[in-house]
Amino acid sequence: MIDWSTLHDAYGPAHAIPELLGRARCRDQEAIDWLWGRLCHQGTITPASIAALPQLADIAKTEDAEDWALDLAGAIAGGLLQPHGADEEVARCAETLAELRAMAAARLRSGLDGKIYLRRLRAMLAFDGQILWLEALDDFTDSFVTVACPHCDAPVTIAVGDYGCYSSIRDWNLGDVHQVPLRPAVTHELTGTGRMLHESAVRDGQQRLAWGLTHLFGQAECPGCGSVFGIADEYAAANAPAPWDFARNHTKDALI
Repeated sequence: MIDWSTLHDAYGPAHAIPELLGRARCRDQEAIDWLWGRLCHQGTITPASIAALPQLADIAKTEDAEDWALDLAGAIAGGLLQPHGADEEVARCAETLAELRAMAAARLRSGLDGKIYLRRLRAMLAFDGQILWLEALDDFTDSFVTVACPHCDAPVTIAVGDYGCYSSIRDWNLGDVHQVPLRPAVTHELTGTGRMLHESAVRDGQQRLAWGLTHLFGQAECPGCGSVFGIADEYAAANAPAPWDFARNHTKDALI
């Protein structure tokens, strides 16, 4: 049993959380909104957020793919690398996170609205501890990431979207100058996370997402020095957090 009086949420003591969870289970939208605000306030999580994960998982078992419990749990999981003071509780949630990951994967299916599909995919990555790709994973209508050229260290803007797919050196007065077309990955050469994400998108008919992923996991030419590099490699080098081993502890000296 959880002693909620000893925990805090985004607004203070977490004693209201059990009642809100009970009301939200019955689809009380006001309670659902309050839970989002208290347990994942602007992306920030607290010990109460982590303590709520098992109950959110229990609720998610009865929800369909468009409902709220899995989404909220995914948003909480996406913040587990934040300093929240509940590392031991996260370790105890390893089985719950694995269960949530399986639910998110099972609910990735053809016919889903693209935004809902993307939320499910992000949730699955969060439950896996693959926090690195949450921000980069996009609908690729207007997507930008910035990476450092590994050869000359220039800040290279990578654009993927309706406006074009290119690398550039961004000038805040002139815009994206010296645009060089990206080199999308050959799909059968994708590996690791890139391959998993692309195969999921293709399987489920998410064509735009699959197209964008070939560019995100493809290559770019530095407009400054002309060298060619892997976009995902440089994005990971700059942005990879210290990974969480959900079964044991927080490892600070390794990269995903």
